[in-house]
Amino acid sequence: MGEHVRVAVIGSGFGGLGAAVRLRREGITDFVVLERAGAVGGTWRDNSYPGCACDVPSHLYSFSFAPNPDWPRTFSGQERIQEYLEHVADTFRLRPHIRLNSEVTQLRWDSEQLRWEIDVAGAAGGAFTADVVVSATGPLSDPKMPDIDGLDSFPGKVFHSAQWDHEYDLRGKRVAMIGTGASAIQIVPAIQKEVAQLTLFQRTPPWVMPRADRAISKAERWVHRQLPFTTQARRGLLWGIRELQVQAFTKRPDELGLVERIAKRNMHRSIKDPALRAKLTPDYRIGCKRILLSNAYYPALAQPNVDVVASGLSEIRGNTLVAADGSEAEVDAIVFGTGFHVTDMPIAQRVIGADGVSLAESWKGGMAALRGATATGFPNFMTIIGPNTGLGNSSMILMIESQLNYLADYMRQLDVLGGRVALDPRDTAVAGWNNRVQDRMKRTVWNTGGCNSWYLDENGVNTTVWPGTTTEFRQATRHVDVGEYQVLRPAAAAAPKSRGRKKKAEASAA
Repeated sequence: MGEHVRVAVIGSGFGGLGAAVRLRREGITDFVVLERAGAVGGTWRDNSYPGCACDVPSHLYSFSFAPNPDWPRTFSGQERIQEYLEHVADTFRLRPHIRLNSEVTQLRWDSEQLRWEIDVAGAAGGAFTADVVVSATGPLSDPKMPDIDGLDSFPGKVFHSAQWDHEYDLRGKRVAMIGTGASAIQIVPAIQKEVAQLTLFQRTPPWVMPRADRAISKAERWVHRQLPFTTQARRGLLWGIRELQVQAFTKRPDELGLVERIAKRNMHRSIKDPALRAKLTPDYRIGCKRILLSNAYYPALAQPNVDVVASGLSEIRGNTLVAADGSEAEVDAIVFGTGFHVTDMPIAQRVIGADGVSLAESWKGGMAALRGATATGFPNFMTIIGPNTGLGNSSMILMIESQLNYLADYMRQLDVLGGRVALDPRDTAVAGWNNRVQDRMKRTVWNTGGCNSWYLDENGVNTTVWPGTTTEFRQATRHVDVGEYQVLRPAAAAAPKSRGRKKKAEASAA
């Protein structure tokens, strides 16, 4: 049945490429990386909207095993990060393993053969089988479009920030920006000067801190190239500062009042109109929603060609957009900055486990995975950036590398066990881990800050963020505890001579 590999990795963003590098470092070369698009990069390939950049410093938002001494700015733009990921694919000789334009349409666990059957559409169309699957599709990979009455009949241009139409010229147009998240605050100042009118539909104002961005001098870059330990030291300093901040988010949210005052001063410097200032002032504790960084967002909102509607988009009538408060705006184009399917990742609908149940069905009551990686009923299936592995104040690369440690030890444990074998996390282990995470979550700013964020699922449970330090997560994922898993092996096949054929193997739990 098609090509068999030891490991199939889905996705080629930071998680997928990182997994590929780690597998090679473990001496595993029998793997493929299945990527639905025509290039590597994941979210940094897809999000090419004007002004797109990272809100984590460059030297921290890169792999520890692939430092880049030549980052041109303290905060990198999308193009530079995409170039970095392409460089990683080349440097670590990953290209022969990568299958571009190859979308995974379904994965099914074969309980008899103890392997995954993978249906793939596109360039690598057909089927693969794999002993282990690593899902690195990422939580910010599938755009979420709201269900708005009249959207289908809107006569103008419509696109999501993650699917930017670069052929459409916004110059001189009346444009509506829907949403005020991380993408929107970068898009607004990038397009404000060229559009005729910009109307921002805001359900909830974000907290926006100053962005300490600057060019990294040639001298600094020279030092980093000549003395690699200086790059490591810079990364370590950035990491340490963020580790010290974690307790304010997770244990003492009341201490965030000082940070709020800094954010308010950032707003007051640019927003002089009291009415506009009132619209833009959040009524929840900073950190409850993602803290945003920008020096250009507020100045753009203060311009005469910008109108802030402090209400969500409710209805569309032709070219007229109607907000929930009844206000209207005539526009030629709509840009949705409405986020992604984070707590309902579409890949989960395509993964069919040992009981014939999809991962999406298994997670219907809320996402949960042992150490953020493995789910009961889905043997030898691991998620990179799984449930409760997100961060509110630091670099996701730190979390990804911790999960890569777990992946590496997972593969070692399979080797130690020997033969055809699979690991299926025990219900009790998953429940115990999830209960501890959710118990810690109760006192965090994400649960007590008084806001409704994309961190929460439809049941109001935070299944997204890690309620601790990256050091704690690194320790928790350093090794695989086989005692937390059922060890699955194929049953010895009896071959009755009278029938002249072998009995099908059945998986048995040891």
